[in-house]
Amino acid sequence: MPSLAIVGAGPQLDLAIARDVLEYSPAGSLDSAPPTTPTATRPSSVESETNLRLYGAVPATQAVLPAMRQAGAGTLLYTSGAGSVRPVPRAAHAGAAAAALRNWAVNLHKVLADSGIQAAHITLDVTIGMSSFYGRPTATADQISPLYWDLHTTHRDEAERIFRG
Repeated sequence: MPSLAIVGAGPQLDLAIARDVLEYSPAGSLDSAPPTTPTATRPSSVESETNLRLYGAVPATQAVLPAMRQAGAGTLLYTSGAGSVRPVPRAAHAGAAAAALRNWAVNLHKVLADSGIQAAHITLDVTIGMSSFYGRPTATADQISPLYWDLHTTHRDEAERIFRG
């Protein structure tokens, strides 16, 4: 049976070591980093989101990658919202951090090509099970999960996918 680590924490995370799959889906809150437009964004606005999204993904990956390399197989999946590919001005701080995670994950995919390890970024252009003040459609985990399964099992050559619902 495959081992799976699902991580949704920031840089100070407790991580169960996975040999097969790491799925990193950080989710911030409006309390920790209120949305900012590009002109209102300050370094502290972007810092909290970057700590959560990118700086959380790096140590999570470092924790599981050695075992995956030793096995010559594994899957690393990173998730962010649509701001990584379709910027929303009223959430510029989160979009900048999501774009950084997407860029890093796509580059990781390229570096790990031919190693047996899949790395991919998933952009969710939906909210999961609740409405959003950004006007995005909603989806359920059951609707989204096949995309993750496909990237893990049959579409290992793909560096990214966008789920639009």
